[in-house]
Amino acid sequence: MGAGGTVTRSTLRQQIADALRDEVLAGRLQPGREFTVKQIAEQYGVSATPVREALFDLSAQGLLESDQHRGFRVREFTVADYRSMVEARTLVIDSVIRNAVPDPALPPGRSAAYDDSLVSVRRRAQEAARAAQGGDLDILIGYDLRFWRELGAFFDNVYINDFLHRLRVQAWVFAVPYLRHDVRARDWLWHGHPDLVAAITLGDHDAVRAVMADYNAHALSWADRLAAGDPPPPERASRPTAQPLAALDTPFTTGDPGTHTPTG
Repeated sequence: MGAGGTVTRSTLRQQIADALRDEVLAGRLQPGREFTVKQIAEQYGVSATPVREALFDLSAQGLLESDQHRGFRVREFTVADYRSMVEARTLVIDSVIRNAVPDPALPPGRSAAYDDSLVSVRRRAQEAARAAQGGDLDILIGYDLRFWRELGAFFDNVYINDFLHRLRVQAWVFAVPYLRHDVRARDWLWHGHPDLVAAITLGDHDAVRAVMADYNAHALSWADRLAAGDPPPPERASRPTAQPLAALDTPFTTGDPGTHTPTG
């Protein structure tokens, strides 16, 4: 395969992975749902190879489980899994969040670049908070993941940022089925993103730690509530494996790999 073909296949692979991740995060591909490479390829009108690669990518990210004889299944996370995600996230981010606070000794050039980056992060924060307060789960998930991803760039460690992003995606995958069926869900959507950006902008380490403590406590409090059965676990009704996925808003292309990445 020539260089152009390699880029095309890689692009398609990423588009399929992004589209399926969106389906899971939106709750249209529910935990326990099973499907095969053939079904996905036929539904999206693409060949099996990029589909297989995309599914293995999502399996490596912990969102799918593969079975040699039955295909793939959306992973089912438990409340204990969710609590462990929050605890792991807390341990990692508590040790690096101080790096998001600007160093007063930064040279002018780097300080200006830092300020420019904060403008984008602040915009994401405002949109995420607005969506949370309005109970708009679909918009919140996209902006929340973007917010933390961009903020994580301040850590200057791509491995830590990728790890935390993976944990947040998994946490949302767990949370979505509960939130979709909870009439009080809006009360449990954290919206302190702007407070965190404000604390970072001021260079206030104590305020940053206070917001992060609230963020983590909020998540663990929600886990306690779920463990107590309030609300009860969403039904895991078995779905026929042949049931088609939701149609894509836009067809797959072989151009810009970022054409279908609303959650990244």
